[in-house]
Parts: sequence; C-alpha cells; structure tokens
Amino acid sequence: MRYRPIDSQLFVENRKRLAGQLAPGGMAVVCSNDIMPTNADGTMGFRQNSDLLYLTGVDQEESTLVLFPGASNPAHREMLFLRETNAHIAVWEGDKLSKEQAFAQSGIQTVYWNQDFPAVFRALMAEAETVYLNRNEHIRANVEVQRREDRFTLWCKEHYPLHQYARLAPLLMRQRALKHPIEVALMREACRITELGFRRLLSFVKPGVWEHEIEAELWHEFIRNRAGGFAYTPIIASGERACVLHYIENNQQCQDGDVLLLDIGCHYANYASDLSRSIPVNGRFSPRQKAVYEAVLRVQKQATALLKPGTLFGDYNKAVGEFMEKELVDLGLLSMEEIKQQDPAKPAYKKYFMHGTSHFIGLDVHDVGYFHEPMQAGMAFTVEPGIYIPEEGLGVRIENDVVITESGIDDLMANIPREVEEIEALMKGQ
Repeated sequence: MRYRPIDSQLFVENRKRLAGQLAPGGMAVVCSNDIMPTNADGTMGFRQNSDLLYLTGVDQEESTLVLFPGASNPAHREMLFLRETNAHIAVWEGDKLSKEQAFAQSGIQTVYWNQDFPAVFRALMAEAETVYLNRNEHIRANVEVQRREDRFTLWCKEHYPLHQYARLAPLLMRQRALKHPIEVALMREACRITELGFRRLLSFVKPGVWEHEIEAELWHEFIRNRAGGFAYTPIIASGERACVLHYIENNQQCQDGDVLLLDIGCHYANYASDLSRSIPVNGRFSPRQKAVYEAVLRVQKQATALLKPGTLFGDYNKAVGEFMEKELVDLGLLSMEEIKQQDPAKPAYKKYFMHGTSHFIGLDVHDVGYFHEPMQAGMAFTVEPGIYIPEEGLGVRIENDVVITESGIDDLMANIPREVEEIEALMKGQ
C-alpha cells in the first residue's frame, strides 16, 4: 500500500460500535474482496471490501473477520483469518501480512491462517445463535458477479442450515455513515491531493490540449502524492460533451471558447474525494459562461447552508430545486409560466439540472447511508449542482465534499478555487 499507516484505534472503535449492535449470541462474518480476473492470466488491481477495511484496516485479499462478542473464550471475540505466506508467494507476489503485522494494523490479537478456519468456525457455531452475513446492499449496486462474501453465505447455509441468519449491511450502513475523526482526516488528505491535481491543471489547460492529456496530468499528481489513483473513472468533458453526465471517453481536443467540466478525485487509504470544477479553456469565461457559472455557484452555496443535523433529504431536495428554478428563470432558460404549469413529479428545472445534489461519500465515492433518515453530525456529503445547456454546448458543475458538524459545515475542499476571478487569475499565472 502507498498510504501511510492508519491509527489502529479507528478499527478498534469501529468494531466496538458494531459489536454493541449485535443481538445476544450474535456473530458477524465479513470477507475480503476477490482479485478479479481480466483476460488470459491478467487481473485487475485489488480493491478491498470497504466493510472489512473499515473494521480491520487489513488491505489484503483472502482475509476474513469474525466478530463474536459473546464467545465463551475471550480470544475468540475478535478473530482474523489470513492467507499464510510461503517462499513461492514471497518470490512471485511479495510478502503477505504476518500475524504480528495484522495485529499492528487492526488491533486484533487473535489471528489464524485460513486453513484453520473450518475447525475454529465449527466450534464457534456451537455457541452462536444468530449469524450476521454481509452483502453489498447499496441501493445503486448492480451486482452481476459472485463475490467472496456471496460464496461464504452459500457455504455457511449449506453446512449450518439450522442457525438463524441476519443481515449485517443495515448495521454497517448506518454506522459507516457517521465518520470518525480519523476518517475525516483521511478524507481531508484525499481532498488535499485532489486539490494539488486541480491546481496543476490551471496552468496546463489551454486551447488545443487533449482531454486525455489532462487525465494524465492528474494521474501523475495523484500517484506522486501517495494516492491509490482515481476514486472513480474521471470525467474530463470540454464543450458540448459536458452535457453528457457520465462522459468518460476523455478523447477530444479542447477548443478555444469551450468550458471544461472536470469531475475528478483521488482515493487515499481507500477514502474517496469527489471534486467538480468548470474552467474556461482559454482562461477567461465569456459573459454568458460567467452568468451560468455564478448561478451554479450560488445554488451550491445555498445548498451547503442547508446541510445540518435534523434536515430531511426530501426538504433539502425541494429547497435546492427552488433555488435552481430562480436561477434558470434569471438565465432565460425557464419562464415563470412553465414553472406554474409543471408536473410536481417532473419539475421543469430537471430539463437543465437532471441529477441529484448530494450523495454520501467516504470509503466509497457513493458511500453507504440512508436517504430516508434525517441528517446527523458526522455525515459526509458531496454538494454538486449543475446546469447543462446542450443547445449552447455548455455544461457547468461545481462540487465540494463536506462533513456536517454540530456547529456547522466542515468543507474539506474549502481551499480549492471556485470563484470566477480566482480561477481566471490562476489560469493566467497570477
């Protein structure tokens, strides 16, 4: 791993919080992700199961956490099962975690090798009443491949059909939505590195540059600062391509007069950042581009002010829609008559602002959490309004990552330029 070691106290506290939510006699099992294949003998880069990383800090494949707070043997209340290394693995893949290293990362004292799992687990199941199994239950997930945790669920139910089983995901989703101060610090570092990448672009972007060249500049800056790479496939969309919300080809040349929409972010220690900025390719916004940009910026600032403990997402989205309606009318894109006659289920502003304003962010760029529950201090969100005008070849989105606190908003991207004058000055080298 490139990132610096994480204080194991984070994982100790995370497990303690989860253990307190399990029913008496409850035991939870969380599995690592697989190394996914590509073609021939190729593999994708490994990305750890966010739940396992959140609870252990172990960033290695073929790893399993067993959490059994009521186990009669104190040594079996927290256990890690890991892949044991050997001389062959050391030569071809490098060293795997030793038991001592696993303890240092996770704070878990009882560490077994994977070959011990069947026998140890059998003894645990003699005591356990309810087994909490994990699965990706993100509302936007479209899972078409069987994962390690899916295979374990099938194995467990086949071998122990008479036990009670429960879902672990709802407990972890609520818990992960509330960020620990150590997590906030890791997210802040991801945002700092993303800022370095964005500032690098302000002196690089000019008419004639290609979108993929911009992507390469970001990749360079992220990796040299210990990031794991992009937190998601970057969107680098100039001109009319900025009106395609998930444009990721990044293969066109930026033209004089274009506005370049950037939706970019790195991940650091698996924690994501998610930044959107829109900048003029030639270094100066036209009057119309400036008007649209400042309209989006006003909506972003108004939306951010609504993020506070107790706010309901339904109320938040309604208010942001009203802010956007006013701006679109002032820009001449909507009329008051259209707004009066609109179908409330299909607001008129959606013609120019068709996506949501905020999503949870953390270990995943679209992190887990419940949108039907009130906001709480400790939750982290993006704030990303946009206006997209295909007939003008103009799309503008501005996005920051923020954390709700009891006293206000902690904007993790407060230092990243977003005012028109600041962006133009930096692009001129001032």
